[in-house]
Amino acid sequence: MDITSGTRASDAERDNVVNLLARHMADGRLDLAEYDKRVAQVYATTTREDLDSVLTDLPKLSKEAPGGFAKAASARRYPIWQQIEASSWLGVSLLVLGIWAAISLGVGELTYFWPVWVIGPWGAVLAFRMLTGFESGKCHAVRR
Repeated sequence: MDITSGTRASDAERDNVVNLLARHMADGRLDLAEYDKRVAQVYATTTREDLDSVLTDLPKLSKEAPGGFAKAASARRYPIWQQIEASSWLGVSLLVLGIWAAISLGVGELTYFWPVWVIGPWGAVLAFRMLTGFESGKCHAVRR
């Protein structure tokens, strides 16, 4: 068993180095293969000196987030999961409307508008959650 003399690195320090590597990859200094290799090296290290050696050929980064990414993320009005859910709702709504239209055209007259039972409740719950901030963390900001 090889015992190194350096100070042991913590998981938080490893995660910090991985985040720095991700920023370097986003800036174009590393390609995906080099990033993967270095991340594997980071998680295999035991000392802080070994962590520093992963970043030696890369320039130092400032503490702030890369080029406006944090500003763009904080400028979003709705969380990404609500945006995904809204796009899913829209896709399903268009699908059931298309099915209803195809059936109505096949029969030759307008049939019972059953898509309202798919679009309505889901849309109402989605609209309520988006407008009130329910489940997005906005309602719980007072507790913190």
